[in-house]
Amino acid sequence: MKGTFKLIDGLSITILLVVGLLFGVRQKLDLGEWTASLPKINAVINTMTAIFLLTSLYFIKNKNIRLHKLFNTLAFCFGGVFLIFYVIYHLTHASTTYGGTGISKTVYFFILISHILGSFLVLPLVLRTMYFGLNRLDKEHTKVSKWAFPIWLYVSVTGVIAYLMISPYYTF
Repeated sequence: MKGTFKLIDGLSITILLVVGLLFGVRQKLDLGEWTASLPKINAVINTMTAIFLLTSLYFIKNKNIRLHKLFNTLAFCFGGVFLIFYVIYHLTHASTTYGGTGISKTVYFFILISHILGSFLVLPLVLRTMYFGLNRLDKEHTKVSKWAFPIWLYVSVTGVIAYLMISPYYTF
């Protein structure tokens, strides 16, 4: 188990570094016009992830482990697709600047910063939760998921809110 946690931590740190390095890439790749739609697709993915998480919670509260596992796995897979699309988008497009002012700008940056910090925090928690769940280490799974679930749900929902707030300022 110790080796698994080292792998989880290493993977989490690697992903964090790759995402951070994306913003230093000045020369963007041209992978085609389709990449301009990735923020909207990622907002849909985040919406579906939130729905899957809430559905998973419903099923575990009703002691349906099979469907709980299915919806958590769907949420996890959608998170992986989100990450791939996020990397592709930021390799192909410059960051968009929020154009709002006043309180909306403050709200946007609060949501964005808390979303980013939450996403860094939730990745190793989700990986541990999935590990425990898939290996039927139920006590450990429950303990970690009490932290992972609300953070993951928050990250999913705030990702959609941040997208809705910044989407008028995309310049494609």
